[in-house]
Amino acid sequence: MTYINNFDDVGRGDVAAVGGKGVGLGGLSQGGLPVPPGFVLNTAAYADYVAANHLEAGIHELAVLSPHAAPQDYEEASKRIRALFTGGTMPHAIAAELGGAYGRLGDADTAVAVRSSATAEDLASASFAGQQETYLNVRGTEAVAAAVIECWASLWTARAMAYRAREGIDPDTVRLAVVVQQMVDAEAAGVMFTANPANGRRDQTVISAAWGLGESVVSGSVTTDDVVVEAGTGRVLSRRTADKEVMTVNAERGTLEQPVPATRRRQAVLDDRAAAELAGYGTRITEHFGTPQDIEWARAGGEFFILQSRPITALPDPAADIPDTWPVPYRHGLYFRASIVEQLPDPLSPLFADLIDGSVSRSLRALMAGAVGKEVIREDDVGLPTINGYAYYYYRNSGMWRVMGKSLTAMRALARGKAHMGVAGWREFSHPRYEQVIKDWSAKPVGELSGEELLAGVQTLLDAGTVYYTAVQSIIPIAATRNLLPGLLRQVRSARRRSPRPDFPPRLRQRTHPRREVAVRPRSLGPGRPGAGSGDPQRTHRRAGRAATHRVPACRSGPGTLAAMAGPLPGAPRPVRPCGL
Repeated sequence: MTYINNFDDVGRGDVAAVGGKGVGLGGLSQGGLPVPPGFVLNTAAYADYVAANHLEAGIHELAVLSPHAAPQDYEEASKRIRALFTGGTMPHAIAAELGGAYGRLGDADTAVAVRSSATAEDLASASFAGQQETYLNVRGTEAVAAAVIECWASLWTARAMAYRAREGIDPDTVRLAVVVQQMVDAEAAGVMFTANPANGRRDQTVISAAWGLGESVVSGSVTTDDVVVEAGTGRVLSRRTADKEVMTVNAERGTLEQPVPATRRRQAVLDDRAAAELAGYGTRITEHFGTPQDIEWARAGGEFFILQSRPITALPDPAADIPDTWPVPYRHGLYFRASIVEQLPDPLSPLFADLIDGSVSRSLRALMAGAVGKEVIREDDVGLPTINGYAYYYYRNSGMWRVMGKSLTAMRALARGKAHMGVAGWREFSHPRYEQVIKDWSAKPVGELSGEELLAGVQTLLDAGTVYYTAVQSIIPIAATRNLLPGLLRQVRSARRRSPRPDFPPRLRQRTHPRREVAVRPRSLGPGRPGAGSGDPQRTHRRAGRAATHRVPACRSGPGTLAAMAGPLPGAPRPVRPCGL
């Protein structure tokens, strides 16, 4: 029995023998793409291992579960099946062929990646990406054999079994091959889609890139650089360079995660030329397989390597060009980005957008109802809709006028601490309540909850957060006033000490200027009086030969001023305050 297949010997019809990943690597190798050397331990080895250790009956008994079985049922079955595999012994014939093929990749300590390749994986109709295990930087014959057994066992992870049940795949028909591939000591790695998953455009290639090995990209532990390239020309259409905090690197055995050096965190992983070169490989791969591909790649020594390729299984129909104008969801109102929206600078996910919209409007209605009455903010007066994915505050015009009309009432309510506003309300109600909600949900066994219960929990936590945020907003004007008033009082006292005191009622002349000049001019005393002119009101009274004039700052409503810090009601747009002395 031959258990080893070289990449160059694998054809498109060999899925049953080498799995989806094995077929993909075979096609890449035969297409002349830069694939690291390796081989496939085929599904015959899996079948013979199961037979030699008498595992088939036990696997069947545990794996046949309903698509509607609870997650914990799948987890328990997976744990017991894994124990069956790890307790077995690899037959000598399989171990000998595996060791010989591994030895041909280099010396006895060659670093390899050991990857699962299931027969129901990486197909055009279904994607099992990430559902079976991969082991990186494996060294030595014994370690490779142990990693192979772990890969076989991962055919029966809870996630993989549940997915096959939903897809109607008989558990008795699945097998697992294992790809053993020489490791690339990557300086950068990532994924590439040869069609744009966001808009379905087949003429756009989307590249995600990070420093180090690609494990951090696949696991989602790092925010990647994203580059969109025009497939036909290699022209970069757009790029977003992320702050990449962590990277995965090789350890003595296996891998580890470490911080990205500060000088490289915000540096682009791929410049335009490198992105165009990689996109060119993507075009070649798509033409070879005849369908858009999801590709994993690595870069070392300035050269690209293709680690695997699979069909994209969920690609939308191509969309038109990106619009530059968007209709508003509600008419007769104001849209603005302020208050809590300033904490949401990026586009919202659809689920979060739905949840936060109702949560914010409920918290504001509750606050205003307690402060100034239930009829001030009515249903649909306030919302947090999204436009082009971005959150905006929305106030209906009629609701805004009602809020403005109750401004003084609201400020009095704030000063008195009504509706749990102010420092006392925050300390005695809002903060303890928020802490208690967090504590209650932290104690719940999340893995045992249904989808409906989890969704309800997310809504509860979000509601608690928005109520807490609204309460904190009510403290800001008080805190700002307390911080600013002493300084303002000192300025007033100082100005009084410095200002001359005229003996006569002054007439003030004011200019509209970044700083107001206030000239103190006494009335004419009439002829013959000391210091008097001829009655000309334009003559200025002088003391010690200088005009009795002083300068005071003009009133501003910019950041740091009392007007700016005191602000309007939580969530409401800031009105323009006319300046005056």
